[in-house]
Parts: sequence; structure tokens; C-alpha cells
Amino acid sequence: MADTILGRKIGMTQVFDDRGQIVPVSVIEAGPCIVTQLKSVETDGYTAVQVGFGEIRPRLVNKPETGHFDKAGIKPLRHLQEIRTEPSEEYTLGEAITCDIFAPGQRVKVSGVSKGKGFAGVVKRFHFHGGDETHGSMIHRKPQSGGATDAARTFKGTRKPGQMGNKHVSVRGLKIIRVDLERNLLLIEGAVPGANGGMLTIQRLAQR
Repeated sequence: MADTILGRKIGMTQVFDDRGQIVPVSVIEAGPCIVTQLKSVETDGYTAVQVGFGEIRPRLVNKPETGHFDKAGIKPLRHLQEIRTEPSEEYTLGEAITCDIFAPGQRVKVSGVSKGKGFAGVVKRFHFHGGDETHGSMIHRKPQSGGATDAARTFKGTRKPGQMGNKHVSVRGLKIIRVDLERNLLLIEGAVPGANGGMLTIQRLAQR
């Protein structure tokens, strides 16, 4: 768990690396995350910690959640997420996890919910080639055959028009370019899932 943190996507910009090359980066406000609950093998059958991120006005929190935060002795937080841990890892309620657990050059996996793009056809959604762009074709952007004729049904998983985006997406192997401890910022090379302001989970990958 010491290799995982919650964050909020701020946007994208570009910076210069040591060689003077421009690098496009995603700016993420990473932490601080507060430990709000501890789970153990004895009480829950597995080990995990629940962490919270983001401020919220107390009046916007319902009574069960308020009692949950009061039990931990911390102020209410906007986002909660449970992260599995190893039995050997030890944490305390109210402990803060900050972006100092990362360093430039490390590789991470960033997970979040992709941008929702509404209803889309198969050409846009799955990059179908489409039909002939000729006079009288009439099947320019249609998915055409829906499956085998003898089965008389559409097989599960067949690519068809539908909602595009708004799914949980993970991108592995992204490189950390800079860590700003004063402002709790991570600059990660390339694009990360989701729109600006979206929640992200950043996990450090094991070095090969």
C-alpha cells in the first residue's frame, strides 16, 4: 500500500527534461491521503486500509459516514477507497500518506474513469472500416452482419453501437517526471484516464 496513493487530475502541460527536450505531462494532485480504517485477517479475513482524500464540508456528510469518521478521529473526507495491503505492513488511523512515496524516474500504473462520450456508432467506437463510399452503397457506417446466420442470435461480446467511454481504465508503465512535495503534485509523462478534476489511483510498479 505504501506504493499507492489517490489523486485528482488537474490537467496537462509540458516541461523540459534534462536534455532540453519537451515532455508532455499530466499534472496530478496526489494526496495527502488519510488512513480512515484498518482491516486485518482476524476481523475481516484479509488485510487492507481505507484511505480518504479531498476536503468536504461536514454538513454534506450523512450520519453513518460522520460516525465512521468520528470513530477514526478525523475530519470528513470527500473520497474513500480501500486498498489491499500485505500483513507485514503497519498503519495507524489518521496517518497521512503523501506523494513523497514516489520519485522521478519511477514507473506507475494510473487508474481512473475515462471520459464519457455518449452514444457512438461502430466506426467511432471500435474503428470499423465502414462500407464503400460509393453511390448506392447505403451501408457507409453500419455494422452490417451481426453474427452467424445459423445461430439465429447475436453472440455475447459482439461489437455494436452503444455508450462510448465512462469506463474504468488503467494505463501501465507511465513515467514520473517530477514530484512537487510542497504542492502535493505529480508530473507524469503522457496522458492519464479521465477528465480534469477526475479521481485517479496511482500505484508504483515493481522495478524489473
